[in-house]
Amino acid sequence: MSKKLLVFVVVLSFVLIAARPMVPMAGAFSSYTSGIQVQNLSATTANVTIVYYNQDGTTATSASDTIAGNGAKTYYPVHAAAGFNGSVVISSDQKIASVVNVLGSGTAKAGASYVAAMEGGTTVSLPLLMKNNGSTPYNTWFNVQNTGSTDATVNIAYSDGTTAGPVTIKPGAAHTFDQSSETHSVKVFSANVTSTQPVAVAVIEENPVVMFAYSGFTGGATNPVMPLVNANNSGYVTGIQIQNAGGSSTAVTLSYTPSAAGTACTETQTIPAGQSKTFALGAFATGANSTCIGLAKFVGSAQVTGNTTNQSLVAIVNQLKPGVNGEAYGGFNPASATNTVVMPLIMDRNSGWFTGFNVMNVGSAATTVNCTFSGTAYTINTGSLAPGKAYTAIQNNQIASGYVGSATCTATNSGDKIVAVVNEVKNGVPGDNLLVYEGINK
Repeated sequence: MSKKLLVFVVVLSFVLIAARPMVPMAGAFSSYTSGIQVQNLSATTANVTIVYYNQDGTTATSASDTIAGNGAKTYYPVHAAAGFNGSVVISSDQKIASVVNVLGSGTAKAGASYVAAMEGGTTVSLPLLMKNNGSTPYNTWFNVQNTGSTDATVNIAYSDGTTAGPVTIKPGAAHTFDQSSETHSVKVFSANVTSTQPVAVAVIEENPVVMFAYSGFTGGATNPVMPLVNANNSGYVTGIQIQNAGGSSTAVTLSYTPSAAGTACTETQTIPAGQSKTFALGAFATGANSTCIGLAKFVGSAQVTGNTTNQSLVAIVNQLKPGVNGEAYGGFNPASATNTVVMPLIMDRNSGWFTGFNVMNVGSAATTVNCTFSGTAYTINTGSLAPGKAYTAIQNNQIASGYVGSATCTATNSGDKIVAVVNEVKNGVPGDNLLVYEGINK
């Protein structure tokens, strides 16, 4: 049976901006390109087909390829012609995973990354959206892709009371919702996307210097986990936006566990139903709502350990070096974790780019994690990881100059549970050169 992977390729040229004349040019990049990394999760050669859909549902182009067993391939530039603005569906006869990198150019250059969706949902939660937020204002926009087989009727309900839709989206196609052209009463808010067909959503957060990206959530957890939190670390800060996707208000406690620096602490805030609150940012700046030490360096992980009315929660983690770079990743549901996590894009000195990842034990017992990398004998052994602990691995100068491949990390026992987050970094050059994506549980 063919297995489908749904991928957003949201923008590939200046045409996107030209087609959206209400976007203030000072708040967006003048051109965008995208690249796709696809990893074959089986030992058998995968036959893949890549179909590019215009936003009206017509097919722009398609391509076929093979990916060796346990291997990965990069599609950059992609197959669609310059000016393409749409979505992609990748079909395969083997199980695959994919990461999308989006690069923006203008007065500055920036990049962002997100994981392609394996399937859609009729309700999708978006914890963090913005309009004119900050002194160098951040705005967001997102694409909703119809992953169903018939036309989808899509509506957006924002937490500030604004609505958008209904919009009809053809199968395979995507529609762009731009918050800078909408009327919003607050600068930071969340949203729920509802649809008559399953949909997937990718969100871009940007100002003229920095870009973030994340995938919408089709389900939540009462105790989401976040493998990487940086605070007061070489200029980096972290903001965690937690959305209450349930129907009742709840008091949420987030517990921070250090791995490389800092002291364990907790933060508690009450989140009304359908709303979201920002964690970590104030806690590590001033100690607000927390037992954390303001301005103290912290490098570690976080997990929701209190949720007074057991509501469904989703979370986005933004890592930011103000005015320099930043990126987002989604919090994990520990109940969905497995003992194996794959990372489709790993680099070592690839035109200056390298990766680093945090792998976190979200199970109930200590475990050891072993990581292998495609096309090389290089391996990593984390040693014993206690529950809630994370291990950091940096690939720079570790594998081979010019290395581009993938990684698979496996915990010792079949019942163990791990998650991971990957940073892609290029140092020493101007622009936002930090991209982050979530490891994919297998």
